[in-house]
Amino acid sequence: MAVLEHSERASWRDYKELTKPNVVLLMILTSVIGMFMAVPGMVPLDVLILGNLGIALCAGSAAAVNHLVDQRVDQQMARTHNRPLAQGRVGNLQASVFAAVLGVSGMAILLVYINAITAWLTLASLVGYAFVYTLFLKRATPQNIVIGGLAGAAPPLLGWTAVTGEIHGHALLLVLIIFAWTPPHFWALAIARKEEYAAVEIPMLPVTHGVAFTKLHILLYTIIMFLITLLPYATRMSGPLYLLGAVVLGLGFLYWAIELMRGKNPGAPMETFRYSIIYLMALFVIMLADHYIFPVSTL
Repeated sequence: MAVLEHSERASWRDYKELTKPNVVLLMILTSVIGMFMAVPGMVPLDVLILGNLGIALCAGSAAAVNHLVDQRVDQQMARTHNRPLAQGRVGNLQASVFAAVLGVSGMAILLVYINAITAWLTLASLVGYAFVYTLFLKRATPQNIVIGGLAGAAPPLLGWTAVTGEIHGHALLLVLIIFAWTPPHFWALAIARKEEYAAVEIPMLPVTHGVAFTKLHILLYTIIMFLITLLPYATRMSGPLYLLGAVVLGLGFLYWAIELMRGKNPGAPMETFRYSIIYLMALFVIMLADHYIFPVSTL
């Protein structure tokens, strides 16, 4: 009876929300760019469509598992209290079946139509985010974002392997950029939501080590990230347009990191968080544009 009640109240929008579509779209953007960076010309259309569909379905499955595991926490946080599971619009059984269908469908597409290495790397990313990070790391250590960020950094590598069937150093460099970007991106949000994380006993860095310590680490990671984003130019993966974009966008990120350190702008944490999303999207789009305007390397 409870299952029937849940299914009657749930709408397609609730199931869409379970997949965290905005997060998945950002992941697919980096996956698409990973595909195009892997070849000098056009990505085969079947790989472009089916590869990203499979990756997106697996990412949506991981997001649904995250909703399942975090529903108690979500109920107590202003940012997440209206999520479908937290409000009971979708039941645990429905969400579990939904996550399983997405994950199995995504894996099947990748195994049948793309290649095994992309499928298994995608599965590793799904397990890393949905289970290792969400079930364990998130509640175990204030370094949860640093360690767990590797799973979220995988999409450009998945895109690359979908096209080439092999792991390349340039693909790993794309992963490294996102890996370094994740801590300052998420810690800025964690500062803004510090009291909520403390209330639900999630050991985010601002909760365990204080806001000042977190701001310093945001600045340090931003500097590291900035230096890493120069490596595509240094390794001749990208050309002058990318270098210009990386420097300008990186200086913008450094501005917000310093603004956080100054502590005079109460809105700086959320402004930094929002800028970080625009930053990553713009950096990868400029990288793609540079790839075709200034082809500088033979892959």
